[in-house]
Amino acid sequence: MPNREQLRGHWNEVKGRLKEHWAQLTEDDLRRAEGSADRLVGVVQQKTGATRSEIERFLDSLFNSGMRDQATETVQQYSDAAQKMAAEASQFARDQAQRLASQSSDYSARVVERARTRPGETLAIAFGLGLAAGAFLFLGRKK
Repeated sequence: MPNREQLRGHWNEVKGRLKEHWAQLTEDDLRRAEGSADRLVGVVQQKTGATRSEIERFLDSLFNSGMRDQATETVQQYSDAAQKMAAEASQFARDQAQRLASQSSDYSARVVERARTRPGETLAIAFGLGLAAGAFLFLGRKK
């Protein structure tokens, strides 16, 4: 059976469900029982003739299904947030890859243009890099 805090936290929902289930309950009846599960059961028993166990089962099912619904909703919210974050991360990765590809393409075009406009300078740089690589390999073998 729900405790006092549960009743207070969900009082409007509890009242509505009780009135749906037992139409003869009035707002005044429920106001008398507000905040106490035992008083609530007593008021419902007096007005409807239902047994205590029947009323307690109804209240338990109300809170159990409510908690299950809340848990389902919370899980759905987290799932939606995770999907949104994954989509944003994927879009960010695509944007960065496209930016890098564009920069790489620009750099390649500049290297080709430099080699075309200054072939002597390009050959000298390539020759110097070749010498440096050879010296590095040769010195690395001696040790």
